[in-house]
Amino acid sequence: MKKTLLGLSMMAEADFVSAILPLLETHSVDVLEWSFDTFYDVEEPDWLSGLLNFYAENNGLIGHGVYYSLFDARWTDRQEAWLEKLKKEIDKRRYKHITEHFGFMNTENFHQGVPLPVSLNPQTLQIGKDRLYRLQDILQIPVGVENLAFSFCTDDVKEQGEFLDKLVEDIDGFLILDLHNIYCQSCNFGVDMENIIRLYPLEKVKEIHLSGGSWQESAYGKSPIRRDTHDDAIPKEILNILPIVFSKCENLEYVIIERLGNTIKTDKEKKSFFDDFVQVKTILESSSRKSRKKSSWAKKDLEFSEVPLEDLILYEEQTMLTKLLFDNTDVTSIKNYDFKYFKTEKWDPEMILTAQNIIKKWNPY
Repeated sequence: MKKTLLGLSMMAEADFVSAILPLLETHSVDVLEWSFDTFYDVEEPDWLSGLLNFYAENNGLIGHGVYYSLFDARWTDRQEAWLEKLKKEIDKRRYKHITEHFGFMNTENFHQGVPLPVSLNPQTLQIGKDRLYRLQDILQIPVGVENLAFSFCTDDVKEQGEFLDKLVEDIDGFLILDLHNIYCQSCNFGVDMENIIRLYPLEKVKEIHLSGGSWQESAYGKSPIRRDTHDDAIPKEILNILPIVFSKCENLEYVIIERLGNTIKTDKEKKSFFDDFVQVKTILESSSRKSRKKSSWAKKDLEFSEVPLEDLILYEEQTMLTKLLFDNTDVTSIKNYDFKYFKTEKWDPEMILTAQNIIKKWNPY
């Protein structure tokens, strides 16, 4: 029997390293999660390479991708290059598993994208499966997918668990259950967190993410919008529900705390981050859940087309949607746009504006 490991999403900023140093020195961090593709075109400093290699050599490194984009409806040279770089990364150091985000980031300049949700339909599901097949094909370790915080409507919230379940089944994949992402959905659509969590295949949850975020003022004078900004303490609502979630996720292997590297500058922020870690550790150790059994994952023989699956109509709609959001097109025009795959007429106007704000934040020019 093996215990669930507690770790951190590793950031390269000096403030972050300073904040986690006491935890590293006391050997409190069981595992590091590294977003490897954020450094695809950047040279790692020696201290970072040394730390990542140390955890890899001690079976304590897991990988988290950001830019592969599972649901881009057209296969591009960028995705091909991403996979080639991943091959080099896994040759360089040993990861226990690799994960990616649900959603798509479809534009000519992919940095203009944010992970946006896709509707549950057979075509989008098959495209997602095709991308996962290609990812799993080059790896001899498990592959997982993380649930998304952002949703345009309640249907997105209710469908995502079922979609993820179907998405990973062919590769015997797993899920990251990001509880702050669930918290965002709960706040923004008035659905109880436990009710949302019940919609997910919890037996497939191998990893849990914990983080904080921020509030955005409503443009319509309603309740503020919760954003997954990874820049504050873990909300007490999440900490309160942790024992229940731990007890229901029988195959849970990792719990990862996330915080952006440039958001732990003051002594107060450092103490808050440290207190979160200690509290999560205490909850995990006192959880009533039994120690999990050793994982018996084995790679399946995958059969998929040599030519990547594409849908040009869906691709055009993904590109158009991203452009409309990026250009701050008025909400009514977006809701009335004649899409085939996106049911924009059901979308919450507040969330359309939120998507525009997110894109502008990451692409100010």
